Amino acid sequence: MKQVVQNYKSGELALLDVPVPACKPGGVLVRSAYSLISTGTELMKVSEAGMSMLGKARSRPDQVAKVVQSVATNGVAATYRKVNNRLDSYTPLGYSLCGVVEQVGAGIDDVAVGDLVACAGNEHALHAELNWVPKNLYTRVPDGLAPRHAAFGTVGSIALQGVRRGESQLGDVALVIGLGLIGQLVVQLLAASGVRVVGVDPDPVRCELAERLGAAACGDPGSAAVRDSVAELTGGHGVDQVYLAAGGGDNQPVELAARLSRDRGRVVDIGKCRLDLPWNAYYEKELDVRFSRSYGPGRYDPEYELEGRDYPIGYVRWTERRNLACFLDLLARGRVDVEPLISHTADFADAVGTYRLLEDGDLKAVAVLFRYPEHAERPERAADTAESAVTLPAVRRDRAAAPSARVVGRPVRLAFVGAGNYATSMLLPHLSGRDGVRLSTVVTTTALSAANAQRKFGFAEATTDLDSVLGDPSVDAVFVVTRHSSHAELTRRALLAGKAVFVEKPLALDRDELAGVLAAVEESGNNRLQVGFNRRFAPLLREARKRLGARSGPASVRYLVNAGRLEHGSWYLRQGTEGSRFTGEGGHFVDTVSWLLQADPTSVYAVAAPGGEDLQVVLRYPGGSTATISYLTTGPAGFPKETLDLVADGRALRLDDFVRASVHGPGRWTSSRLPRARDKGQRAELDAFLAAVRSGGPMPVPLESLVATTAATLAVRDSLAEGAPVTLAGPR
Repeated sequence: MKQVVQNYKSGELALLDVPVPACKPGGVLVRSAYSLISTGTELMKVSEAGMSMLGKARSRPDQVAKVVQSVATNGVAATYRKVNNRLDSYTPLGYSLCGVVEQVGAGIDDVAVGDLVACAGNEHALHAELNWVPKNLYTRVPDGLAPRHAAFGTVGSIALQGVRRGESQLGDVALVIGLGLIGQLVVQLLAASGVRVVGVDPDPVRCELAERLGAAACGDPGSAAVRDSVAELTGGHGVDQVYLAAGGGDNQPVELAARLSRDRGRVVDIGKCRLDLPWNAYYEKELDVRFSRSYGPGRYDPEYELEGRDYPIGYVRWTERRNLACFLDLLARGRVDVEPLISHTADFADAVGTYRLLEDGDLKAVAVLFRYPEHAERPERAADTAESAVTLPAVRRDRAAAPSARVVGRPVRLAFVGAGNYATSMLLPHLSGRDGVRLSTVVTTTALSAANAQRKFGFAEATTDLDSVLGDPSVDAVFVVTRHSSHAELTRRALLAGKAVFVEKPLALDRDELAGVLAAVEESGNNRLQVGFNRRFAPLLREARKRLGARSGPASVRYLVNAGRLEHGSWYLRQGTEGSRFTGEGGHFVDTVSWLLQADPTSVYAVAAPGGEDLQVVLRYPGGSTATISYLTTGPAGFPKETLDLVADGRALRLDDFVRASVHGPGRWTSSRLPRARDKGQRAELDAFLAAVRSGGPMPVPLESLVATTAATLAVRDSLAEGAPVTLAGPR
């Protein structure tokens, strides 16, 4: 299928061939009929992409700060790869469309194939022939409403939410600054609710349009006509609300809002304009400044948008979805008219040229629609379908692995399931272009991420159909690099298909998932499994252990992990579906300690600080060795992320954040500081995995060890719940 994309690094716009998105549970696959260009938001994004790197940095100082922090935490090289990967990727455009339901995912019963729906979201209502849209981001189009008008649903919801934030009442007078697409809709919504409106815009054509659509008066921001109209309509008191629907870097809208507001009036920011509030003016009138967050309550909440968890109407009357349905109802009843706003309708095939005309100013428009082919050929797609002692699931040692047979001498063929930031910055750069390796297929649920990975790393194919990859006998190994909740199931399916599997941590989020993976090993006879515990492969740590030498007595290990706080909205915080942070990444640290001690833990005791995020985890090992993992989220950002000390037999090993290591005692040794980057072992780990796949020899880490590490990580939750140590019994 085709999709409009832009490369943020180069500014390139393209109509790209991408795979058809998968129809996941909890949503529907929608074939687009019309999609709307937001001439404000989208053109700002297009313009920003055409800036120099310095210009991009100046326009996004928040992102620059994140880059500086990443350099301090991860090093220059890793940060460069991460930033370059994000910049040099195709990003989608669009967020408002109308289309026909083509496929219904599991759990959806409110629409059927063939229904006309309006869709919202800058990740789901894209300028693309097909989109997967979750339940709370679509709604049925009322009978009789034209699809080209229903395509305005999202921008209408933005305007409607802004009006709700202003809390206007019958008889109020409002000022709307900025008469672009959102401003024109705000004018109509206010007029429909009994509010008299004065509009402000430097473009006389837009002022005339707003007056035709319900504004009492409109004019240039510097004209006396606006001031006089406000004085006449309000008796000299000033407007009750000001709606800022303007963009750009000029502070004039904010200053004008203060001059024309009444005492204790409201100023609602809907657009993205400069907000240097003149303190005296706002203080003296005690103005109430409010922000309107996009389409309404639910926006940026992954549980609402992605998992379909609605807010009770008794507590949240107007959500994203209810706003969308409300605006469509207003359109259907003729209370709002969007036809006069449509300046141009272009065929989707001409999308790139249309953007260029808008960017260059050759096409002056309030709203532009893309019209999609009415009789597009529909591609065929595959159907989507606590106790104090823990006994580790059994691991068979007497059964030979049964991976797919491969021809000796031909390249190892790899498939990737998932192509997110970790895969594209930490794994694929070590595999792309490597002799003896062929990147066969990349599988993602979103079409564009697969296309990006194919372009940058040279995959032969990109798809959203996992079954086709698992059924391909030429694929030797499958990398599972998806979100945590899918690891165990995808690993299980790949093992049953006879593939060698590399799965990023964690292997499983609970004991049932772990048992399911081992049942697949038992059923298939395929134990070709590696979990991405890369730290044991780090060259600096391996050298330090070699310098420490053999150990005869018990050891004591202290491992401090300065994990830091996550950004609001990070999927890592979704404990209900993705597990706790420690469940997700704690296996790294357990595995590192177990490798250093050359044993698996026998018991786990965990204590949480108030708040539950900072943990102290004590592991006991055979022979009296112990390890304490301090997993902290409240440490300072500039402090090293990982420091480790091992003391045994009168000697000590110290590792400082994979940058420097030392051994104290007889024959003291200190490494030189790594000059460029922290090497946490990803490349060496991949070397070992590929060698095992190529030769058919043992996997780099025994399956028993992977299971023991996973079980110990999961036992942390049990110990916290019980307030007592959890014994890890050996396999039965």
